[in-house]
Order: sequence, then structure tokens, then C-alpha cells
Amino acid sequence: MATTLTRRGLGAAAAGLTLFFSLSPAGAQTALPGSLQTNRRLDAWLRISADGTVTVFTGKVEIGQGAVTALLQMAAEELDVAPARIRMVSGDTALTPDEGFTAGSQSMEYGGTALRYAAAEARAILLDLAAGKLGVPAASLTVSDGAIAAPGGAGTTYWAVAQANSLRREATASVAPKPPGQHRIVGTSLPRLDIPAKVTGGAIYVQDMRLPGMLFGRVARPPSYGAKLVSVDLDAVRAMPGVVAVVRDGRFLGLVAEREEQAVKARLALQAAARWEVPAALPDPARLHEDLRARKTDDTIASEKRGDAPAVARRLSASFTKRYIAHASIGPSAAVAHYAADGSSVHVWSHSQGVFPLQRDLVRVLKLSPAAVVVSHAQNAGCYGHNGADDAALDAALLARAVPGRPVKLQWMRDDEFQWEPYNPAMEMALSAGLSAEGRIVEWTHEVWSNHHNNRPLNPKEGSNLLASWHLAEPHPPVYPRALPQPAGSGDRNAVPLYDFPNQKVVFHLIPEAPLRTSALRTLGAYGNVFAVESFMDELAAAAGADPVAFRLAHLKDARARAVIEAAVKLAAEDQGELPRGIGFARYKNLSAYVCCIAEVALDRDSGAVRVPRVWSAVDAGQVITPDGLLNQIEGGIIQAVSWTVKEDLPFDVKGILAKDWSRYPILGFAEVPKLRTAVLNRPDEKPLGAGEASQGPAGAAVANALARALGKRVRALPYTAERVKAAMA
Repeated sequence: MATTLTRRGLGAAAAGLTLFFSLSPAGAQTALPGSLQTNRRLDAWLRISADGTVTVFTGKVEIGQGAVTALLQMAAEELDVAPARIRMVSGDTALTPDEGFTAGSQSMEYGGTALRYAAAEARAILLDLAAGKLGVPAASLTVSDGAIAAPGGAGTTYWAVAQANSLRREATASVAPKPPGQHRIVGTSLPRLDIPAKVTGGAIYVQDMRLPGMLFGRVARPPSYGAKLVSVDLDAVRAMPGVVAVVRDGRFLGLVAEREEQAVKARLALQAAARWEVPAALPDPARLHEDLRARKTDDTIASEKRGDAPAVARRLSASFTKRYIAHASIGPSAAVAHYAADGSSVHVWSHSQGVFPLQRDLVRVLKLSPAAVVVSHAQNAGCYGHNGADDAALDAALLARAVPGRPVKLQWMRDDEFQWEPYNPAMEMALSAGLSAEGRIVEWTHEVWSNHHNNRPLNPKEGSNLLASWHLAEPHPPVYPRALPQPAGSGDRNAVPLYDFPNQKVVFHLIPEAPLRTSALRTLGAYGNVFAVESFMDELAAAAGADPVAFRLAHLKDARARAVIEAAVKLAAEDQGELPRGIGFARYKNLSAYVCCIAEVALDRDSGAVRVPRVWSAVDAGQVITPDGLLNQIEGGIIQAVSWTVKEDLPFDVKGILAKDWSRYPILGFAEVPKLRTAVLNRPDEKPLGAGEASQGPAGAAVANALARALGKRVRALPYTAERVKAAMA
């Protein structure tokens, strides 16, 4: 008998393993590995059904990184079942474990580790049941695709021995997962679950959703953050063809129509019908970093170390800056919301990277009970960070509330995306170092100024980080967190050097008051900090008269770090060329994957344009779950970092954001993508390390160091647009 999933729980046939999971607080309980620590029930992760299928539940979601496929591989490996038997359910507040956000390169380290231990323990439980049924020791049994064989030819299956309460217990993590030498599925490149529909035009994205009776919504945003709504004439918009409802709540203006093109036209009319007062409240972009440095800061010492070292013979200092970067997602943010006909509950489909935190914010803003709000993940074209996904979810819910009983699909327009998404903050990094007479770094100081890098929905007691909640007649103020502690960090991520410096101090100047809306973009502050650290390492190597590679190795005790640098250098040496090259290295968050990049640059001295023809890289991400997936993450990150480094700079003036599309915010084009070669240092006996955000910092730094060689001088301000490089040459 087939089993079915229900919105508030899981129903199953009596012959299967039912799954009515609850999240047990960790409290003083024994620590469990990965996300098992906060989701301690085995039946929160797995169900074995009588029909010969396995359902795996994960709180991590697919945002283009291939994580759900890799998680399937880990579960299939430990259970000894074919991948084709597994059905993945991910990111659903009614069905899956709460694993917070799919962010920080933690899907394998936390979600994968939890699934690995849960599946290993489930396998042991099923084998004990089979041993009792067959009258043999469990140790004598073998499993192949769920078929259990005993000596002498007797056998059974998972599906035959599974009982209704077999997994209805807390995990113990007492069963060790398989040793790497026994892996048959982990370590191979399984075809990704999400790719077929994406390359054949299938319905896989939230924008593709079509529900019976579905309506279409749009929102008319204010022209700037602090704009005041003076007046608006809604009657003309209500009279337009197809318009079903027009919503005004404070500064929030939106509409619902029968067809999408009707909604688009009505949005234009709604924008024209509104009169706004627009203050000149943003900083002068030409003096951005001076403005940020002048603001009040919340200072923390991220790292401090004092040790014995030779005297300082020479001191150097330098300041580096980066500007705001947009997500600029190819697919604009969207969501679908369906209010019950009586208005008592709502189901939202969103490409949020944290469906549970989003649910909690929706509960607060919509004034519903937690049981009345379900958020299910639906894919989008990806963004790797906090773009408008969560905001679109609230937009959809506010519009669906006006038409209970009918689902509403809300999609942002391109100008919504560019002008209202949260940006990666502008940053300034001031570094200083002391060199000994022998040319070694004996003192190191790194100070970083930055706004918040993580203003996602955060489950506060009051307030909200959802955009529309700030514009309502009863607004919910934004909630700004304190800086995340090291080693993960936020704006100071990767500011603490992995290099061996006997005396060091790292200070994070968090600027709570942000002139532009900011939040998480891939790597948070690591991209800016690695750019500064690795650029300064090259400057120090030059001052010491040392080769930049040898200089780095001389300051590294970590054998895996040294091996990654040596592998990247060896790979690049296989390809000859005349163009200048630069190196960049980091271990992401000082606890995830190691990456080293070698980049070459081509400089057009007439125009100042910088091109990156080739990048070589090496990565150590511990045990590799899926080689193709790892390469995609590392090389995709390199391409993104090249775009950030030579192209991306959000334009604004004192009244608002000027970019409405890619004409004012250019990104790397297909013809500009560098040729890539990557060496993977697989370490199957080590734990998997997060790799999704590991290559951006090293890649950007490698480009910076290559450009310094091409120019014969250092440009310490990102991005390297043609105008900025031309000015530096002059």
C-alpha cells in the first residue's frame, strides 16, 4: 500500500514506518553529530515503506548546488539501497527537520552528517529485526538494495521487517557509518535530481507553479527606502480589466489579477497613481567609505594572540575597500500563497533558504498561530544568499489574504529585484604588519568596518526582517543581530589569518546603522577579507624580497593548506603563458574547505578593461561525496568571484538605487568566463568540508595579485572596473 504525506504530519500504511516526528530540545542531552543535535528523532529523517521505497527528509534545500542529490547519496550508501528507491522531501515546515538555513557551506557538514548517522542506525535496527525473524545473528546478515540475506539462503527485506514504530525513537549515533573503503555510492557523480527539468523546460521552479484557480499578484514599491506615501488613487486600478483586488496597508501597495499580463499592467498604473515624497537620505557614493567610517560602531576583538618573536625591523600598512554587491539573480524572486477560504491558515511556497525561520516571521506579521502557517520550499534560479525570496513570500501572503480560497502567485519585477533586495555590504579593511630582519611576519593587525552581513528572518521576539513588514500601517521594525562569533564570523569572516603569525590582533567594527539594505551574499565578509589578506601578503612578500608562494608556505604549518597551494601551483605550471599571474589562498571560515587559485589577467591599457582568461585551482574538501558537484561549486564560485572583482558595483545616489536591470549593473558575460582547471585533493578518511563558498575569496585575491603585476602597482579598491583601473594607471 502506498503512503501519503499530509500537511501537518505524515500518514503511512500500517506495514510501513510511520513518521510523526517532534523536534526535541538538546538541553543537557548527549551531543549528537551534525543536525541530529537539534533534530534527535530517527523518524524525523527516514521512513521505510511497505512498497519498497525509502523517504528521506532533510531541512536543507536545493538552490542549484546539488546538495539534495549528495544527501541522497549519503543516505543510500548507509542504508545499502539503490538511489532510485529514495524519495527526497526537503525544506517543508510540515514535514522535515528544522535545519535552519541552507547557507554557510554547511549542508554536507551538518545535514549530511546527520543523515549518515541516522541511516546507519536505521540499518542496524532493521537488521536486528531481520535477525530475530530469521533466527540468526545480525552480524551474519548482508544487505543489497534493501534485500537482506542470511547464511544458507534464507532472506527477507527491509520492507518486510519494518514495523510501525521501528524508527519512532531518539537517535543515539552509536552506530558508526561505513568506512570509506566500503563506499560504492558516495564518491561517485550521481546524476543530479534537479537537472533534467531545468534543461528540458520542465516545471521545477516556483515561477512554474500552476494551481487550480490561481491568481497573479504584483507589488508597487516605494521609490526609495524612506519615501513617504502622500496619496494614491486606487479606484482607477480596481476598474482595470482582470483586477480582482487592490491592497493598501500603510505604504504597502499591491494587486491581484486573473492573468499575469493584467497584473503587470495594473502595477504600472498603481505606480503612476501614487505620489511620494522622496528624501535625500543616502550617502554620497563618492564618499561612501568615509561615511561608513564616521558612523557609530559596535567593536569586538575577533582574535588576539601574543607570543615571543624577533624584533620588528620594518612595518607596512595598507587599506582595502569593496563596494556594495547585488545578488542580481537571473530568476526574479517569487512565491505562491494560498489562504484557506475562512482565512484561518495559509500555505506558502517559497525559494527561501530557511523555510522554518521564514515561517516564524510570517506567523508574527500575519498574526496567525504557528500551526496555521506552512512553508514549503520550491526552487528558483538560485542566488546563494539572502535575496528577495523571503520578502516575496510575505508579499504573496498579504495579497492572498485579500482573496481567501484562491492561490496567488507573486513575482517581483526586475526593478524590484535590483532596488529592494538586500546587498552584500560595502567594507573597508585596514591591515598592518611587522617584518623581522629575516623577512618573517612577526606582527599582524587587521581591522574591518562593515554593516551586518546576515539580516535574514531571525525569529526575534518582535520585529521582522521581511521587507513588506516595514511598510505596513502597523510596521514591524527590522531586527539587527550582533556579530556572529568566530570562527564562522560575519563581516569578519576569514579576517583571522590561517597563517602562523606569533602576534596578531583582528578587530571587527560592526556598523549597525546601514544606509542601504544589507544581508547575506555568498561568503559574507570572507570575499572582502581574503582579498585584503592575500593582497597584503603579496605586498609583504615583495617587501621581504621573497617569492609570494614561498612566502606563504613559510608562514603555514597546516599540512593540508600547504598541499593545496602546492597542488594549484603545480597545475598552473603545466600551462605556459606570458600573461601575469597571481595567487590567492584561504580555508573558508578557517574550518571548511581549503582552496588555492592561480589567476592570469589580460589588461587593455587603452581602456583599462581587465579580463581573466584562465584560473587554476586546487581544493581540499575532505571526503568528496560527489566529484562533479564539488567541481561545480568551486568553479562556479570562481566565475562569480571574477564577476564581482572586475564588474560589479551597485550604483546609487542620495535619493535611491539607480540600477533597475543589468544595463546599470553589468555582470560577467558568457564570452568573458575564464577557462578553468581544478585539482581535487580527495581525503576519503576525513570528514566532508563545506565547499560552496570556499573559492570566491581566493579567486578574487588571485585576480587582484595578477592585476598588481600587470600594472606594476597595487589597486586596493574593488571592483576593478575599466574606469577605476584607467584612473589608477593615470
